Amino acid sequence: CNEHEANHLVQSYTSTMKFLALSTLFATAAAFAPQATVAKTTALAGEKVKIDGAMPLAGAEPVFFGEVYWDKLTSDWGSEATGTWLRAAELKHGRSAMIATVGFAFQKFGITFDKFSPHEYLSVTEGIKFADLQAMGPIEAIHSIPAAGMAQIFMAIAAIEIYELTHGPEGITTDARVAPGLTPGGLTGDLGWNPLDIKVTDRRKLVELQNGRAAMFAICAWVAAETTPGSVPLSLPW
Repeated sequence: CNEHEANHLVQSYTSTMKFLALSTLFATAAAFAPQATVAKTTALAGEKVKIDGAMPLAGAEPVFFGEVYWDKLTSDWGSEATGTWLRAAELKHGRSAMIATVGFAFQKFGITFDKFSPHEYLSVTEGIKFADLQAMGPIEAIHSIPAAGMAQIFMAIAAIEIYELTHGPEGITTDARVAPGLTPGGLTGDLGWNPLDIKVTDRRKLVELQNGRAAMFAICAWVAAETTPGSVPLSLPW
């Protein structure tokens, strides 16, 4: 009888330890699993994250292309902060494309710095003149920029990125463990740079978005036409 009770106690103890081990395993796995409570709460509540910049067609109600995926990204797969990050990314790409488009057109029209400044050389040490770049296409001209010049371009871009990451609405943040730009919704695309003190309205924001979208199409088409003849079915002005 004592031996039977002892075996029963051993089996009960073994079963209990197995249950505790499995419970610990599932608890550990759950700790590292992605949490979707916030997204599900938003989805169940039926609240859709607002989107700005829908395209008006012929004076009708604005049409939002990709609305289904926007809802998934900001509710099922993410949150409102995801939408803020996506909008900031679109703004950055649009602004970069607008600058690239203007630079591409200037090069095509032969407008270089030596035309309106006393500087003749792009690089004195490398012996590269602006007049030399004028005789090249935009892509070839970019490849002719010395390594030091490319480094300066990337340093300027890095300075802007670091500024955006470290600055909040109240200015630079020095007492936070996480940079403002790395927090959810921290990147908005607003650098706070407005030297002309222009009033920023919803219409101006929409115009910037639309111009950026057009510029992204334009620079892609121009680069493709420049590098691969016949790749663009439309006739470009140059």
